[in-house]
Amino acid sequence: MAEELVARAAHVEAISERARADMAALGIDQAGIDRLVETFYGRIAAHPALGPVFHARLDGRWDDHLAKMKRFWSAIAFKNGAYGGKPVQAHLGIKGMEERLFADWLQLFGETLAEIFPGADARAWFMTTAERIARSLFLALFYNPALDDPAGRPAAPRG
Repeated sequence: MAEELVARAAHVEAISERARADMAALGIDQAGIDRLVETFYGRIAAHPALGPVFHARLDGRWDDHLAKMKRFWSAIAFKNGAYGGKPVQAHLGIKGMEERLFADWLQLFGETLAEIFPGADARAWFMTTAERIARSLFLALFYNPALDDPAGRPAAPRG
């Protein structure tokens, strides 16, 4: 059993080492992630549609949220296990959360990336990842499988 744990730890560390090397090749480091998170959420706070939703949810807890988002992006980029939260559950029941806000969030994220990361590959990695995360949250929060079920749809009018 102890050998298995040692082997597993070595495997996990190897994955993290590869991820750090991959991110370094893209020009992504922890300082860049920190700057991205701080700049992006500063813009979120000032955004006319996104700001009120985030302020209502994070009033008095912005610093905690920024620290959590830094751990989140670090965990994704470096595969280091820094984040152990549950993003879907964290976003359930947020007052004012609407489908249309996801497009605003992604646009603002892309604009922030263009300023923070000069390399196209780094921007592409972040944007692809952000789009995947947004799609996952969007589906978890707003998707209704009954709308895709032909048996659950009303019959088309005959004419």
